[in-house]
Amino acid sequence: MTTASGELDGVIHEIACMELGNDKPSFQSDPTLARFKETGTELWVDTGDLEKAQSIWKSEFTALTTNNTLANQVVQTGVMDEVIHQVVSQLKDIAPSLTGEEWVAEIGFVINCRIALRLVRAFKTKVSIELHPSMSRNIGRTLEYARRYYRVCPEYFIVKIPLTPEGYLSVRILRKEGIPINFTLGFSARQNYLAARLSNPDFVNVFLGRLNQVVSENSVGGGSFVGEKVTLATQGALFEIRKKCPEVKTKLIGASIRSGEQVAFLAGIDVMTIPPSAMEDFLKTKHSTSSINNNIGKDIQPEIDFSNSHGPRFPKLWEVSDAFVKFVNDLLANTNLDRMSGEEMESFCRERNIDLFYPFSSAQLKKVLNMGKIPRLAEWPQEVALDDLMTQSALQSFSKDQAELDSRIRSFL
Repeated sequence: MTTASGELDGVIHEIACMELGNDKPSFQSDPTLARFKETGTELWVDTGDLEKAQSIWKSEFTALTTNNTLANQVVQTGVMDEVIHQVVSQLKDIAPSLTGEEWVAEIGFVINCRIALRLVRAFKTKVSIELHPSMSRNIGRTLEYARRYYRVCPEYFIVKIPLTPEGYLSVRILRKEGIPINFTLGFSARQNYLAARLSNPDFVNVFLGRLNQVVSENSVGGGSFVGEKVTLATQGALFEIRKKCPEVKTKLIGASIRSGEQVAFLAGIDVMTIPPSAMEDFLKTKHSTSSINNNIGKDIQPEIDFSNSHGPRFPKLWEVSDAFVKFVNDLLANTNLDRMSGEEMESFCRERNIDLFYPFSSAQLKKVLNMGKIPRLAEWPQEVALDDLMTQSALQSFSKDQAELDSRIRSFL
């Protein structure tokens, strides 16, 4: 790092930080939510909006998650405009040669930190904070910004990194450095099995609500319990890994929760991150404590029409085959693993007929972006694995929201 870039990093770090205070806020308890702890489940809130979080917060909540979409929602309200002005004013003299994209990256970094730190200051709890989607295929930038985020608030920040080949490899490095990681955009048990064994992140995810939605919107069945089946299967796989490999500490987050009934049903998984709307729905239904029970290990029959041409794509979401376990074993035995690039990891998969990382062209990525969060399955051949397609759809959706946030930043330059 040059002297100039070192000075820039120092100034950005100073602006990004906030005084958190020493007060320990107290919150009302809810006996029904307390029951989740008895089943082994942590409850998080999924929002970047301080006021929404405050409206539902109970003492049983232990963390919050933000992402590019949630950050964009906050920024578009104008609440971060003063922060943007502050960064622009302070950087004009010390970094006159920054390109437009560099300005956006640095201001975006500060905004993400400030959104998360407002939550930390209010609740004195951990907050999961996500990298810019443009870094998802770049190991060097992922490592750089993950370390910078952690340095801003090592006590409370958990860094979110998206599930890409470069993400798997970056997380492997960062976890060895002790940086807490939430490895996000997972949609299958096998994706998260690989993550736990290869990289040992603190957390992995199943975006379960989107899995139910992809079934219903593509008329492959009603869609109920699809995401729940994948989530419980993933939890079971992680239990087995943690039992056999004590060094693996990875926990599962059930994400993309849509309703209060899903909250109740998923009792027993490691973590749920719940949007305020779903938590309000749960609290309105007034579940009794006796109705909150651990469902891990239950045989769930998802509403999928397996006679539909797309029906056979779904079991791979909840299965971890012997062939896949062998592939992971082979990868871990590879002597080049810690020097591997994302492209080399993709090649390693293809050579072993593992369909995790489809080589999407630029035109195909544009099509994914235009489709939004839920892909139209009829437009994708069977060789595109559903978990891979859902991850790419989620990443492109975040990229779209990030582009809106970046556009607001550019309006100040």
